[in-house]
Amino acid sequence: MKKILILGGGTGGAIVANLLARKLTEEEADITVVSANKRHYYQPGWLYVPFGKQDTRKLSKPVRSLLHKRVKLITERVVALDTERQCVLLPDEQPVKYDFLVIATGSFPVAEDVPGLAEGGHHFYTQEAACRLYNALQEFRGGRVVIGVGGLPYKCPPAPLEFTLLLDEFLAEQGARKRSRITYAFPISRVFPIESVANFAQPLLDQRDIQTELFFNLQEVRPKDRVALSLEGTELNYDLLVMIPPHRGASFLQGHPIADDKGWVKTDRATLQVTGHDNLWALGDATDLPISKAGSTAHFEAPIVVERVAAAVRGNAPDPKHAQYAGHVMCFVETGYGKATMLDFDYSHPPEPKEPNAIAHYLKWAFNKAYWQLVPTGVV
Repeated sequence: MKKILILGGGTGGAIVANLLARKLTEEEADITVVSANKRHYYQPGWLYVPFGKQDTRKLSKPVRSLLHKRVKLITERVVALDTERQCVLLPDEQPVKYDFLVIATGSFPVAEDVPGLAEGGHHFYTQEAACRLYNALQEFRGGRVVIGVGGLPYKCPPAPLEFTLLLDEFLAEQGARKRSRITYAFPISRVFPIESVANFAQPLLDQRDIQTELFFNLQEVRPKDRVALSLEGTELNYDLLVMIPPHRGASFLQGHPIADDKGWVKTDRATLQVTGHDNLWALGDATDLPISKAGSTAHFEAPIVVERVAAAVRGNAPDPKHAQYAGHVMCFVETGYGKATMLDFDYSHPPEPKEPNAIAHYLKWAFNKAYWQLVPTGVV
């Protein structure tokens, strides 16, 4: 019997664990998930918390409740990975051995990477931060709002744009829009990493009288002066700053031989195999792949990892039809005022966003509700 170890109990880790538990017998594999958190968070829901449209109590469930009964769960933080001994170390320094390892440890906002950002800015990429931003918006009566991205890459690429468009609607409903100036700042020459999406989003921002500040690579925030400064020398004054912090991979991966100094795991874009290791795979936010860091990405990558791990356990060649990841990602993008669009793309085909419409908005809300039953369980 082979030992399969899955690091991470989020979307990618849960799907892989549940699909493997259904694909492999008890005699073939022992499956264990190591999760730093006891609860599995539906992170896309945090977008709505600042506007009072989402109850945080409905955005998490116990990791254990989402896993197949065969899957063992260890709720501990991984402190080290030893690929030569084929084990991970937990805080008690006890090794957990594996024959096959799947890394699904996600990504994490690190406001401390930018001086002054933690003290002077808000974001909605954790439950606590989303709740703090809710409180700030309840007290906001108008002024200069700066929304931006503090570093690339970051997870859920459309979320800052979505927040900006939803904020425009929120301030209009509160009667504060005419007293507010909204500026959207982005580190590159357009408002989104993918050109076709940027071409779709820029006119929306223009129509809503939202200013854009491009090539704004955040260097420092000065909370006392209420100003955000870029590497390019631009200064943006604000009354409310919503700046997505730089992201990193799990701390035990930062500087590890299988990853870079930020913790992004060196991963083959088609097989999802960790470079140089035939018994390691990575998926979701943890990888260094040039694709969105999003739950949707992990969702579509998971079956490929499962096919390859199962084949390795059985000593077979993987089925070529189900063992190649083509970069598929699909997600909905809120545009405010009860409308949304959808992005559906892969490595070879960029997204072609359609005109915002009510159907896409309601489909996103339906997916948010159905997530728990369909996605981490591996049903779809």
